[in-house]
Amino acid sequence: MSIDILDPRFAPVAAAAGTLERLCSGAVWSEGPVWMKEDDSVLWSDIPNNRMLRWSERDGMSVWREGVEFTNGHVRAADGALLHCSHGRRALVRTRFGAEPSAAAPDEIVVDRFQGRRLNSPNDVVVKRDGTIWFSDPPYGIASDYEGHQGESELGRCYVFRYDPVRGSLRIASDFLEDPNGLAFSPDESRLYVSDTSAARREGGNHHIVVFDVIGGEDLAHPRVFAVVEPGLADGFRVDQNGFVYTSSADSVQVYHPDGTRIGRIAVPEKVGNVVFGGAGGNELFICASTSLYRIRLATRGATA
Repeated sequence: MSIDILDPRFAPVAAAAGTLERLCSGAVWSEGPVWMKEDDSVLWSDIPNNRMLRWSERDGMSVWREGVEFTNGHVRAADGALLHCSHGRRALVRTRFGAEPSAAAPDEIVVDRFQGRRLNSPNDVVVKRDGTIWFSDPPYGIASDYEGHQGESELGRCYVFRYDPVRGSLRIASDFLEDPNGLAFSPDESRLYVSDTSAARREGGNHHIVVFDVIGGEDLAHPRVFAVVEPGLADGFRVDQNGFVYTSSADSVQVYHPDGTRIGRIAVPEKVGNVVFGGAGGNELFICASTSLYRIRLATRGATA
């Protein structure tokens, strides 16, 4: 079986799980999966190839878009629009749809500057139930031309940002992390988990997840290390209805209890980049891992629809 139960609290999720399926392959580096419930599909980024891919049970894999300016993380906004983290544009970008996901309007820049200075390269993004948009802004898209366009940081640091689409305001939510990367809220949104992946750029760097308390629905406080992920990095992750954190690593999806205990492991034959819950019941974990997209059905569902 591809699942290791490391703590009895994970047993109910794993007991009725299916087997790991490799759905398709052909990417260079798969990242940023998002479930599209309108047509039962997954969209994700093949970053070095500067394109987005699509998979559905009915159609298999296809190229959804090319020349996407090195998008990484994605999420659905409160109004159903698709938000992209664009390394190439150094921006958060929005796609609005018509009656069908294939009928998309031209992309719009949501935000690309803070206090007049260009962002680094937005990497991952989540939307809170109040509609605010929280995203990480590490330097990976400007470090070279492999996943973006090489350039200089105008901010001089890397932040977690909070964007209020009603007010059109962008502010720093945290400057605690060196290279903030993946992020996700707990089911009740009282916590925000953010990975710090400076180890991807230098030996001895960070490869852990930090958890913050969310105060008043807007402010982050009391940062502390939630889990040190080995082997590899906690690049991207999602949370299920139990509050369990499903994170990428070099050889598996690792599962953590909210108390920080590693309770499970889903072995994957390729390095994992990111995951998302989807499917009609929200119980299918889609895994972006290097060249491929995988799926495993679990006895749980994602914390968000």
